[in-house]
Amino acid sequence: MENKERFSLLLLEPGEYYFEDYIASLAVTENDTWLSGRLKVCSLSLVFDPKDYHKPILKIPFTQCGSITKSSDKDSNILNIISKQYIEMLDHNVLEPYKFVNELSLFRIDLKYARVENCLSLILQLHRASSLQTAEHRHMAAAIAFGRQTLITFDPTWLELGENIIIEEVGQKITPLSINSGRIVLTSLHVYFQPFNNNETTLYLKIKLSEIKRIIKRRFLLQQVGLEFEYEPNKQLYLTFKNTEIRDNLYDNLLNQSKVKMEKRERCIMTLKWQNGALSNYDYLLYLNSLADRTVNDLTQYPVFPWVVADYSSPTLDLTNSNTFRDLTKPIGALNPERLLKLQDRYNEMNAPKFLYGSHYSTPGFVLFYLVRKYPQYMLCLQNGRFDHPDRMFNSISDAWRNVLNNMSDFKELVPEFYDTDQCGDFLTNKYAIDFGTRHDGRKVGDVELPQWANSPVDVISKLRQALESDYVSNHLHHWIDLIFGYKQNGTEAIKANNVFYYLCYEGAVDLNNVRDWNQRHALEVQIMEFGQIPKQIFEKPHPPKTCLLIKDFQKFGILPNIEQYWNWKNLNVLKLFTTTIHRDIATSVKFSEDMQTVWSVGYDAMLKVHCILTQKQIRSVIVQGFPVKFNDIILPSNYTSTALIATMHGSLIVYDIDCCRITDDFRAHEDSISCLAWSKNGFLITGSLDCTARIWKAPQAPWTKIELITSLKAELEHENKVTSLALSIDNKLLATGTNVGEIFLWSFFDYSFIQQLPGIPKTCRQCK
Repeated sequence: MENKERFSLLLLEPGEYYFEDYIASLAVTENDTWLSGRLKVCSLSLVFDPKDYHKPILKIPFTQCGSITKSSDKDSNILNIISKQYIEMLDHNVLEPYKFVNELSLFRIDLKYARVENCLSLILQLHRASSLQTAEHRHMAAAIAFGRQTLITFDPTWLELGENIIIEEVGQKITPLSINSGRIVLTSLHVYFQPFNNNETTLYLKIKLSEIKRIIKRRFLLQQVGLEFEYEPNKQLYLTFKNTEIRDNLYDNLLNQSKVKMEKRERCIMTLKWQNGALSNYDYLLYLNSLADRTVNDLTQYPVFPWVVADYSSPTLDLTNSNTFRDLTKPIGALNPERLLKLQDRYNEMNAPKFLYGSHYSTPGFVLFYLVRKYPQYMLCLQNGRFDHPDRMFNSISDAWRNVLNNMSDFKELVPEFYDTDQCGDFLTNKYAIDFGTRHDGRKVGDVELPQWANSPVDVISKLRQALESDYVSNHLHHWIDLIFGYKQNGTEAIKANNVFYYLCYEGAVDLNNVRDWNQRHALEVQIMEFGQIPKQIFEKPHPPKTCLLIKDFQKFGILPNIEQYWNWKNLNVLKLFTTTIHRDIATSVKFSEDMQTVWSVGYDAMLKVHCILTQKQIRSVIVQGFPVKFNDIILPSNYTSTALIATMHGSLIVYDIDCCRITDDFRAHEDSISCLAWSKNGFLITGSLDCTARIWKAPQAPWTKIELITSLKAELEHENKVTSLALSIDNKLLATGTNVGEIFLWSFFDYSFIQQLPGIPKTCRQCK
């Protein structure tokens, strides 16, 4: 039986090049049956992939080859290879540990459509290079690859009518544990990736510029040389380049293309959305990981998520009990005081550069520790064709938690799959029925053992997600963000927080581009990959806490809190305290004083009225203008005793001192009627007007003095229609504005930047100061 080709770059060693592909037949001995298939010429080995998937893929390492010659038969097109070891992979197309056959073997390879002479020189060159040290071999293989790549050009017939090439570069496509070189071509309509071999499913990958949602600069091996595309439908392309300049040049040219219309996800806006409940903890952590150069396409920088649950033995998971949760103010290594004391003793005796933890919280090995059942081929690639010892595998969630608390070299955090309800915990089951071996107690390694409080993998993930979105985690998650992405990540704050790792984990610790010795560079790259990489620092100051809960997430997981504890509608008593005719015309605005002792109001009769709630009597009634004027709104700033700010229909703002019964300020704030007012706790006044703007003013220090229009105006938020309403969030971080055509806009009150509109298109913000 035959099926499609099984070869992939994961069958090669990390960093190994795949050069050529030939249709061929292979026989292991002179009398053996010939197998049809394809021969892959790679930098470290020859790989033969039979058409018959019952037969194993054969890999012949160059280091094990004694001789490689053309058959002596004059008319023969057969390559003879004598090797003392070869490797069998995917026998019967089953994912299992590779079989290393250590015996002297003669391989006879008959090329069908190519002459042996045409490929023998390359194979012999690679065979000679295999005797070099690893770094020198990689250098030579890269030189061979470069020479061959220059001969491969982009075919302009692939372009559409009217499509123009803007820039061409050579780069590498990055997928987990594999790197494939190719040509990157930017045109006026598309981005193309043309691989230099036929490992991809097509001759080239083609992405429409109009489908690109995001283009993210990435760090690869602690160097700023990566670029990741996110495009429709839910696809990604991760590329790396020789240096930062090439990457940045391509990035800048991409942004200059009119077809590129990317989604904007500014950091401060995303943080505000999370704080105010528009973004779940899970989605915010995914966003921060991406911002910190963590991506699922690179196992050395895989997204990192926190352990949040500390109870894996109780029959039920109590999310109302704080003891259920891990202390998010501390790194994993500092949760156990006894272990931390031993680590600190070792740290104090250490020469510089010192480190508290000898292993990281996220490395390729740690990621695959959790995900080996889902991606067994990755583990075989990472560990040279072998799985881990059965007793060291991820056999139990509770055992894994116990180990990260007590083991002197285990400080692993989690991966996002532990909280991803869409994937339903598929990494917890041995769905491929792989033979991972037998543990010391005779038990076969199968599915991951679940906590007592869960009855299925789906249940585990659902409850862990509930825990991640719980009140406790929402109130403390910003502390963990400080440790992983923020100001406690390195430096003196990291030392204070017991959060210090090996120096090669940190960006800037070494500049690989300036390391000229290939052996030293290779050693550094291996260390960087194996020790793990600290995420790129995002925040330099303490991260703000979350300010509200995400009710929609509670609904999603079926744990909607009892709303009656917040609003007890059944026991609500409606009492009409008093009513009277106060204004001779329309009452346009009514406000309570901050001490809840009085009610203030203005109306079209140009009167300001103040009533005492306790006595139900009017205590002030004043005309605030010498002529009738229609008033719109009134606010009572808490910073100013007995001061009212009153908006008028002719665009003026009146500052009235009720104790002195006089106007202390009257200035023209807008070119048309002021329709609405708001006041922030930190002394900012927001005015909305029918002139299609909302303006933000910095009020003078108390007592109120004449406001300076030029210096006090901080921002003008431009709209296409008349601003009729506005509101400031309780925490003074979001500003909402409404218009006369029903539009609603959200703005960041941190920097006055636009967030979103429902419905419509984004507006602009003109910064005045």
